[in-house]
Formats: sequence, C-alpha cells, structure tokens
Amino acid sequence: MADALTRRPAPRPFGRADVAARAAPTADELRRAACALDARFRDDLAVLVGIDSGSHDPDGVDRVAAWAAASLVRDGFDVETLPTPPRDERRYGPVVVGRRRGRGAARIVMFAHMDTVFPAGTAAARPFRIEGERASGPGVCDDAAGIAAGLSAARVLDAVAYDGYGELVLVLTPDEEVGSPASRELLAAAARGADAALCLECARENGDLVGARKGVADVLVTIRGRAAHSGVEPERGINAAVEAARFLLDVQALSGSRPGLTVNVGRVASGSRPNIVPESAELHLEVRAEALADLVGALDAIDERARHPFVDGAGITVTRLDVCPPLERDATDGLASLARETGARLGLGFEVAATGGASDANFVAALGVPTLDGLGPVGGGDHGTDEWLDLGSVPDRVALLAGLVVAIAEAEGESVR
Repeated sequence: MADALTRRPAPRPFGRADVAARAAPTADELRRAACALDARFRDDLAVLVGIDSGSHDPDGVDRVAAWAAASLVRDGFDVETLPTPPRDERRYGPVVVGRRRGRGAARIVMFAHMDTVFPAGTAAARPFRIEGERASGPGVCDDAAGIAAGLSAARVLDAVAYDGYGELVLVLTPDEEVGSPASRELLAAAARGADAALCLECARENGDLVGARKGVADVLVTIRGRAAHSGVEPERGINAAVEAARFLLDVQALSGSRPGLTVNVGRVASGSRPNIVPESAELHLEVRAEALADLVGALDAIDERARHPFVDGAGITVTRLDVCPPLERDATDGLASLARETGARLGLGFEVAATGGASDANFVAALGVPTLDGLGPVGGGDHGTDEWLDLGSVPDRVALLAGLVVAIAEAEGESVR
C-alpha cells in the first residue's frame, strides 16, 4: 500500500485526434435511444438482482461475471474474464473487461462492481420487485443498476451510430464492497493512462453526482506490556490497558485538526482478569480525510505517537492494514463541468457532491486519470433492506452517461483538470 500514500500524478487532459466520424448525436437523439432501450435495462436489472453475489460468495460473482461477459460479447465488445489472486486465503470472483474500438482517439473507461454486501439466500428471500417507478431488491442500487447503465449507455451509442471515441472500456470488479483487495491492480491496469474514467456507482438520492470522496486508512495498534499480580506486585507490571487508553485519547484528538479529518477508534481490547496487570492491548481504528496530505499527516502523527509511549516500558506497533487514497476535486472538476453541460442539454440539473464513503473511483483517480463518480441512475438505501432505485430516472441518466462519453470524445484536447 505504499503507492497509495505517495502524491498521485496530476490528472491527464483528454482529447481526440482530428478524425472523420459520425456527427455528435443531439440530446434528443440520446434520450430517445435511452427510452427505447429502457425495457432492456429493466430486464438486465432483474437478472442481476436475482443473483446472490456477495463479495465473499465467489461462485455467485462468477455467475454475474459470466452473464455480463456474454452480454458484452453480444454488444460487440472484445471481452476478457480475468481471475483475481486470493487474498488472506480467500477466493474472489473475476474481473470482466470489455473493450470496443471506435474511430477517434480518446480512451474512456466505465467501471462498476458486481459484488454486494448481502449473504447467499437474500435474492430468494427478498426478490427483485417493481412497484410503480421504484425497483427494490438486494444490490439493486449498489451496484446492479450501475452495471446495467454501463451496458445501456454503450447500446445507446450504437443506436445513434456514434463511435467517435478511440476505445470504450467497461470494467466490472468482484470485491468493491470489501475494499477491492483482489481486483485493485487489475482495475488499475485497465484504467491507467485513460483519458477519462466514469464510475457507475448510482447518483445520490437527490440526483447529485459525486466529485469527491474521503480517503480511508484501516489501522491496527498493538501494545505490549508485562503481566503482574495486581495485588502482590503491581509495580512489576507494565499496564498495556493504561497505554491503550492514553493512546486512544491522543489519536482521537486528531479528529478535526484538519477540515474533514476524522479518527474513529472502533475497537479496544485488553486484559484477561481483574487481578492481572494487562500485558497486551489492541486498538483498531479508522482514519478518513478529504485530502491525501491530511491522510498522510494523520498516519504519520499516529506513528510518531507510537514512538513515545506514556507508560514506561510499553511497546507500540502500528500496522496500516489498508489505505485508500481520497478522490479529490482536482481529479473531477473538468469532467464535472462537462457533465453539467451535458445534463443541461438534456434538461437535467444536479450538483456534484462530496461524500465520506470510498469507492473504486478513489483508486482510479490516484493513477492521475480524470475521474467522475455517481453516474448510475438515482437510488438510495444502499446496504439495507429498503434499498431502492428510481426507474423513472433511468432513461435520463443513461442518456447523460452516453452523452458524457460523446462530450469527452469530442473535446478535441481540452483539459479536464
């Protein structure tokens, strides 16, 4: 994870060579095509929600991957299904990469995830359902609708006979909900050097896109002391619990020291019996920050505190279990402007919001690729039994996604920084 803590490259500008291609489609053409394809979107959504595909259910994710790969092949993509390496002796599903060549120059990557947070059996216990213009079911918003939207946007471009991009890539990952431990490098390989990357997490409940996400670090602190009888010779002990308590207060004080910086000590454990001076303790904590410099600064401060124990003789080890860099505004502002312009032509108004949760967009932006998130349809209730998707938003959001691909391809070298 050392790479995640270095300064990320500046986002690349994107553009296309001066090549003859079909004229850019109008907003009305994109919307009509998206409306015409809406029934197929709903069919795709029903299939995806009907498959149990929890992150730790690789067989279920395999079924989603096989279905998605077959769909991409039918839609004219060259498809690779790439196995992922095991992590901590656990198997994950594959990464699906679909590529379709165009006549332009810009390489545009769309990406979504196939896994959900739900255990096997949830699809049968809480099946896909449509009531009015609202769909529900496990993973309907996070991220079945994102996958279906990516497929639909590519079909919209086909329907309007637009191929002014250089390469259109759709990447589907198997483990986003657990931090992408197995797919991270494969996603990076597919996205590295792209002119733009579009993350298909669904839009916010109010329709906003996502232009910033906090970075997050998962940190384990282990404290070593020395046991002793608390009644006979407590002075011979080195109390790891006391050190843990002081350490907790010191690192918790980092919260708010920079805008958007939070530290949460979520688990504390120490000792075995009340008459024994505790010889060990553990703290499991999480750090979130809006800026990479602030995330690095907080982690460095935790390391520095570990070098200076409060309790004489205590030893402290800090282990960074995982680090996800932030998605910062400078990676998204140019694409956000293009998205607003595209949305305005479609009659859509929205903002580009910041959120504390991380996604695969964080990792892609860290490569220096201009990245924008929240480009799926409108939904909410992620990870809950009341997860929902606004089906009425689908044609406009699919048209927006397809239109943004067109806008990127037609940008003719303009910067998106």
